[in-house]
Amino acid sequence: MQKNWWEINSETLIDTPFLAVYEDRVRQNIEKLISYVKGDTQRLRPHIKTHKNAEILELFKIYNIKKIKCATIAEAELAANQNIEDILLAYQPVGLKAERWISLIKKFPEIHFSTITDNLKTASDLDGIAKKNNLILSVYLDLNTGMNRTGFSISENWIGLIDQISQLKNIQFEGIHIYDGHIKGSVEERNLEASKSFEQIISKAENFKIVAGGSNTFPFYAKQENVECSPGTFVFWDSNYQNNLPEQDFKPALVIVGTIISKPTKNTFCVDIGYKAVSSENPIDKRLVVLNDENLIPTAHSEEHLVVENRGQNEYEIGNIIYAEPYHVCPTVALYDNLQAVNKKHQIYAQWPVGARGRKNTI
Repeated sequence: MQKNWWEINSETLIDTPFLAVYEDRVRQNIEKLISYVKGDTQRLRPHIKTHKNAEILELFKIYNIKKIKCATIAEAELAANQNIEDILLAYQPVGLKAERWISLIKKFPEIHFSTITDNLKTASDLDGIAKKNNLILSVYLDLNTGMNRTGFSISENWIGLIDQISQLKNIQFEGIHIYDGHIKGSVEERNLEASKSFEQIISKAENFKIVAGGSNTFPFYAKQENVECSPGTFVFWDSNYQNNLPEQDFKPALVIVGTIISKPTKNTFCVDIGYKAVSSENPIDKRLVVLNDENLIPTAHSEEHLVVENRGQNEYEIGNIIYAEPYHVCPTVALYDNLQAVNKKHQIYAQWPVGARGRKNTI
């Protein structure tokens, strides 16, 4: 009998809970990503915050993806250790982070590193630390197009700020960085909203290099010329994006595997997928989806326990294996030291460390 795509041969199972990653599906997702930019991998700069994993960086290289974006210095160091040629830290390095950033650049002189800034004071601080270390730092201007998390407002004189940054002797201005994760809705609504800001930007800076977007606006930026696209979740996908970004045909490639450890009532059972095994910032109906059976509905959650109500006719016993898709995959991955890699034969065949899970590797 053909197994469901997520089922793992029992003889290769390990103690639960664990995260299973399905390499063939990851490869399919990378290939799908490349198809959106019509094979031009130079237009791809995927964010590695989702996977934080060396083995997937090696897959990127196989598919000729040579640039990445990251959010932490640990992620940047992981990418450098895998000889990724071009690494953008999309997180303004302030204070001790700037010192660590310099240390990383000096450790890997053959790699092109860049980062972002959104104000002249921080750019000047970076210029000063670069001068002390006899370096030229590559910097993008981070623009705020409405998310109001970071960035210099596009309604202000950002061209003037670029002129000021460009005059700093130890700063190399690289271009513009945009992250617009606040844009939601249908693909038509997202495209329209992204286009408003984008048209305003290119009307003033048509020849600037632009790194733009995450998953929500990827379809829009994939169609624009001379824009590097930086989605990250595509590599594993999750139930959130399956529901809200249906136009993007990526496949779920990561599953939480748990075990039924108790049956406290006739219609409920408890699984070992607690808060510490799945990202739990959302209400309980938006934490995970049980794949075994659509009639298995999570109803209560605590640190090491997940209570599931069985609203169907199928019977489940203590010891049965439960497979669940996370609603938000990125922080779920960060809860684990390792991913268990599954092959086409439904076997766990390798362990992939989540190498940038921590805040610090060596730097």
